[in-house]
Amino acid sequence: MAVDVLLGLQWGDEGKGKIVDVLSAGYDLIARFQGGPNAGHTLEFDGKKFVLNTIPSGIFFNNTMNLIGNGVVIDPITLKRELDKLKDAGHDLLTKKNLVIAKKAHLILPTHQLLDAASEKKMGEGKIGSTLKGIGPTYMDKTGRNGLRIGDILSPEFKGQYQKLVNKHTSMLQALYGEVPDFGEREAAFFEAVDLIKQFPLVDSEHYVNGFIKQGKKILAEGAQGTMLDIDFGSYPFVTSSNTTTAGACTGLGIAPQQIGDVIGIFKAYCTRVGGGPFPTELENETGEELRRIGHEFGATTGRPRRTGWIDLPALKYAIMLNGATQLVMTKADVLSGFDKIYACTHYKYNGEIIDYMPYDICNTKAEPVYQEIEGWHEDLTGITAVDQIPQKLANYISYLEKELGVPVKYLSVGPDRVQTLTLH
Repeated sequence: MAVDVLLGLQWGDEGKGKIVDVLSAGYDLIARFQGGPNAGHTLEFDGKKFVLNTIPSGIFFNNTMNLIGNGVVIDPITLKRELDKLKDAGHDLLTKKNLVIAKKAHLILPTHQLLDAASEKKMGEGKIGSTLKGIGPTYMDKTGRNGLRIGDILSPEFKGQYQKLVNKHTSMLQALYGEVPDFGEREAAFFEAVDLIKQFPLVDSEHYVNGFIKQGKKILAEGAQGTMLDIDFGSYPFVTSSNTTTAGACTGLGIAPQQIGDVIGIFKAYCTRVGGGPFPTELENETGEELRRIGHEFGATTGRPRRTGWIDLPALKYAIMLNGATQLVMTKADVLSGFDKIYACTHYKYNGEIIDYMPYDICNTKAEPVYQEIEGWHEDLTGITAVDQIPQKLANYISYLEKELGVPVKYLSVGPDRVQTLTLH
């Protein structure tokens, strides 16, 4: 059996958690392959709402195993908070025994978060728009070859290793920013959370995943953030610190490229972005505000208001190409109900030319969107349960996107709940 991959095709927040939850019953293993607690995967079912930051979105199914892969960076404090909230809601993962953690996943220390905050403060108006979760500094230590990993917490030398890295961080904070805020309370919470993590199976995830493959079991790799935030191919430097594309699933789980099966790309019926950086179709007007209000466009992790805009086809085509997407999921179609006209960006005006691709220097040279006007629909979608109930104008919009993008839209989300999902093909 191949490993299917599910990931975002825009700037994140496309609804990946919900769709993983919808699909999880059909998989034996859900494996998160990159990012950290800057992710916010929101799931709703049975009148309850859950926000997962690090834990894979398949944990609500007893027969589905879940892996936090080696490409993920883990803040023990955030992970413990997630686990505690789930336990309070009747989902004790220690009892359910359906969560395992990669030994090679890197640890976010309290001082990583101090470095993150100090860096953003120093950059002023040119800041990246970090979630201040310590993600970037942790990946910097990983590539700098002096990070700490989950497997290290089992070593009797762990506290010494921890202190050595903390000393490096505090020296940097003092030298570069002139201050080292107190983190004693957070440090105590860090070690308390580490003790909880030790109670879960800590695995060599590359062997764990490939064992599932050899047994012919079904695996879904779950991404975080979105393609346009990829460290290599996103709108650099306004990006995240990991590879959010299909290639990241290979390095983030230890699987060979030929093991990749379907690539399920998720996109909103419009666009959003959190933080700084280019956003060609951004609507800084009443329409943008209306999209934000109707779509409840506020970060699941940070609560920050998201920037909103019309769908961007050059960016979507770019993301589909990079990921090898074989099927698509369109989410939040219900948010567009009530607009007389909606718009799709088909090209950019860039340096005096009309182009249909994402240019290299999009951060410093404005790409002005060229729009195609599309008839909107007014029907309420949130209660529809069958494909034949889809309004004709929405069906026309989906057909238009399939033709432009060259990939079928297999699933349509018409609301936040698990049951508000239609299979189109």
